[in-house]
Amino acid sequence: MIYFYAFLIGGAICLIGELLIEFFHLTPGHITSLFVIIGAFLELFDIYDKLVSIAGAGALLPITSFGHSLAHSAYEGALSQGFIGLSQSLFSTTSNGIVYAIVCAVLFGLIFKPKG
Repeated sequence: MIYFYAFLIGGAICLIGELLIEFFHLTPGHITSLFVIIGAFLELFDIYDKLVSIAGAGALLPITSFGHSLAHSAYEGALSQGFIGLSQSLFSTTSNGIVYAIVCAVLFGLIFKPKG
């Protein structure tokens, strides 16, 4: 059943993105930024953790999970270290993913030639 919920939740997130592109003519960059902000906003009200417990990877794979992770680590850092903890722990849970994305982008950029 978890696969079904993952498919529904992940598909719904992608459907929302496609509808925003079609009806509001937003660029993929706008959608990405908007979804990161929405993920952080849902973390503010503790909704995203409940969504992850229901959908599993269907909620963890979309870009909304990145905003959730940023907000979650900033919140935990603020609780443990005060105001300084906001900036110190902001990227603690997402730094591996950011480095991996940069390394892959550089490697793929060196291997494949862009058209144009």
